[in-house]
Amino acid sequence: MAYKALYRKFRPINFSEMVGQEHITKTLKNQIIANRVGHAYLFNGGRGTGKTTAAKILAKAINCLNLKDGEPCNECEICKGIMSGSLTDVVEMDAASNNSVEDIRSIREEVNFLPTLAKYRVYIIDEVHMLSTGAFNALLKTLEEPPEHVKFILATTEPQKLPATILSRCQRFDFKKVSNENIIKRLKIVCKESNIEITEEALNIIAILSEGAVRDALSILERCIQDGDTNIDEDKIKDLVGIPKLTYITTLTKSIIENDVETALNCTDEVLNEGKDITNFLWETIKYVKDILIYKTSKNIQIYNKIEIENISKLSENASKERLLDIIYQLSEIENKIKISSQKIIMFQTGIIKLCMLHQNEGKEELEKRIEKIEQTLKNGEIPVQNVVNDTNKTTQSNVKKSETKPKVEVSKNVKKADGPIENNWKDIVNNFKTSGKIMLYTNLINTNAKEINDMTVGIEFPNGITPFGKAVLEKSENVNEIEKQVSIICGKEMRVKFIDTKKENAGSIENDPNSIEAFAKNSDIPFNIVDE
Repeated sequence: MAYKALYRKFRPINFSEMVGQEHITKTLKNQIIANRVGHAYLFNGGRGTGKTTAAKILAKAINCLNLKDGEPCNECEICKGIMSGSLTDVVEMDAASNNSVEDIRSIREEVNFLPTLAKYRVYIIDEVHMLSTGAFNALLKTLEEPPEHVKFILATTEPQKLPATILSRCQRFDFKKVSNENIIKRLKIVCKESNIEITEEALNIIAILSEGAVRDALSILERCIQDGDTNIDEDKIKDLVGIPKLTYITTLTKSIIENDVETALNCTDEVLNEGKDITNFLWETIKYVKDILIYKTSKNIQIYNKIEIENISKLSENASKERLLDIIYQLSEIENKIKISSQKIIMFQTGIIKLCMLHQNEGKEELEKRIEKIEQTLKNGEIPVQNVVNDTNKTTQSNVKKSETKPKVEVSKNVKKADGPIENNWKDIVNNFKTSGKIMLYTNLINTNAKEINDMTVGIEFPNGITPFGKAVLEKSENVNEIEKQVSIICGKEMRVKFIDTKKENAGSIENDPNSIEAFAKNSDIPFNIVDE
């Protein structure tokens, strides 16, 4: 006896055996019982959702000699002939390969003949959207007013490609994706009848991979038993379909959250060396990040074991909901680019590098917010502030309370018009930024030097280099204006400033030292604490 694929061997033969499409099967059974069967049907839905199966059951039911409650008996000669394909009164045609006008004209000629054995001649046209425009036009009249002994059942995955004239002549039924629960239920029946031992985790994975298509689920199951071993677990399925181990997916996700480019690339190399498909790896990573987001939101997650849930919990604590959403979006963008690229691995690796580096500025933004809070606190007089008087070179400290009014220290009053060059007075300007509460300017101008470049410009040199973060702070219009104001007072004329990076490497910068503000607070003579709010 010839071998039969599982999805053919276990194709439902009654409406009651179909899972996930009860809204359709109930309506069809009622029509059959009431003898109100239409002359043309359109079955629309994704692959493997039961369109062709429902069409064959409907063809049997309307011709069955021993019909019971709208279900075919599957025992009479008509039912057996339809199931074996020997009954010529039921014609199944694939429009993908028979889409010409001549193919449809042959149908138009046949419909005039009475059926040989059955009550109705039934035409099942699969992938009907593939018909040519001429073929659709040839079908119109026959589809609108077929002989009483003829029924049409059209099936398609893309109804939007059908002409409106065809759609209006059919009763349309939309097949939805089958839920994972129903797929698992069907798989258990198949496994029991086929003596296959399978774990619950493996069933869950097959259901997820099938994406709502029962046929795909049965095809995956069949691949797992091709080696003769009927014991199936989740590792076997992952190896067969090329899904990377969860360890790799967890490592990559953790690397992205922590902006660890090197670990992310090493993980990717290991996956590729094992021969896993990069698209599957990316898809699994997106799904994993989505599960982290769900866990962070609702603490409800089912398909992972205890250790895996602990890992997910730790990762959820290290990333905000917004960050996780952004990672999902960016990974999806990488997936879209991979689909149209001939260099999938390069696109994947560069996308991961970009994703890791994309969030490295988050720390800088948080740092800037914290410093702005400190500046605001200084201006509100909530902490002790030291006033520097340059002409006496003495320091006096006044404890300012919230109930007292904090004296505003104007730099222009503390810094006299200098007799010497700007180089000799630059440190006084920098220190006055500190005393006036402009901590962002002070922290970014420490250890800098100033010199006149020409009669209109003063160059501010950065021996240790200037970081992108520091440059962004200093180049703000309000900060440039403040620096130029103080420089102009010292020079006795209106001057402009120019920032000069005298070192290409950014050693010791704020960008590379996340604790620089804490270090500054510790080493500074300003008595205040940094408090996260």
